[in-house]
Amino acid sequence: MKALVWHGKEDIRCDTVTDPEIQDPRDAIIKVTSCAICGSDLHLFHNFIPGMLPGDIMGHETMGEVVEVGSGMDGKLKKGDRIVVPFTIICGECDQCKRGNFSVCETTNRKRHLADKAFGHTTAGLFGYTHLTGGYPGGQAEYLRVPFADATHIKVPDGIPDEQLLFLSDIFPTGWQAAAQCDIVPTDTVAIWGCGPVGQMAIRSAILLGANQVIAIDRLPERLSMAEAGGATTINFETESVVDRLNELTDGRGPEKCIDCAGMEAHVMASQPDTVLDRAKQMVMLESDRPHVLREMIYVCRPGGIISVAGVYSGFSDKMPMGAFMNKGLTMRTGQTHVNRWTDDLLRRIEEGEIDPSFVITHTVPLEMGPEMYKVFRDKRDSCVKVVLKP
Repeated sequence: MKALVWHGKEDIRCDTVTDPEIQDPRDAIIKVTSCAICGSDLHLFHNFIPGMLPGDIMGHETMGEVVEVGSGMDGKLKKGDRIVVPFTIICGECDQCKRGNFSVCETTNRKRHLADKAFGHTTAGLFGYTHLTGGYPGGQAEYLRVPFADATHIKVPDGIPDEQLLFLSDIFPTGWQAAAQCDIVPTDTVAIWGCGPVGQMAIRSAILLGANQVIAIDRLPERLSMAEAGGATTINFETESVVDRLNELTDGRGPEKCIDCAGMEAHVMASQPDTVLDRAKQMVMLESDRPHVLREMIYVCRPGGIISVAGVYSGFSDKMPMGAFMNKGLTMRTGQTHVNRWTDDLLRRIEEGEIDPSFVITHTVPLEMGPEMYKVFRDKRDSCVKVVLKP
């Protein structure tokens, strides 16, 4: 089959690789009908996340048709079923899964010794990501083996286009969780840093959850326009002071809730002294992340507020203003998304026409064009916000 394969820093190729096979009774094989490039994939593209090996298949936003199932499926999946595959691989049986904490499943990371050393305790296995999270082949391919498929799937109805359903795999529940863990009340102002795909979903989620005002912060006109279309007030950080505008929009109190949808590559969001220093430290391996957004959120958030982190961080961050964080009595909530916790509700909202996640798609291309589209997505060329690949 054809698949997008990691060969090193900024080297993704469309290769011919071995077709996946059933390896366990709980496995299923799907024929991929749609997949996507995620901002998290760019962290791997740039080799900022440790634990990638040449030959690893990329991708964790995938859906398709079941073509083969293992003997232990017990009728939960059958050939011909149409499913979205969450990026988190879950067993559905461990203590964390029973609590709904699916992204920290205790079972599915087949290389948990690496995660134990890096994080202190293992987290869930992830598709198409670092070997710290299991080294599972990803879904930017013609076929995908889904381990623990009886639990790791979202069965979806016929009659709804892939484009409306695909993002249940990651960015829609990720944006939703980012907003949900803010405990939004009707008087809240919610400020969101980063108007990429996850940020766009967080904007709409915060509005659906009843925020009084949503403020979106970015610099790219196409992203800011998309944010405005979703109901947000926008700030272009290249032409305006984020701190001054947030104070102006909140009568000097600051936003009650702040969401980071930028993550470890926040250097692209500003040319402030701290971002330049972060980049220099990263180049000489004195720091792994560039947390400009986190620092700014702590500074501007209203005392007693909540900071929600949806953006990915990989290791160590320097110069964090813990004094301000502690003295202002802020709460921070983070985590990879517990996808299956949210998907029943989100699928219902799609079916009822409350939201159509396909609004974020700007490019749809064949799988073979994936390597070039990684560069287009990275450079934000051609007003690129979200790329869907068709095997």
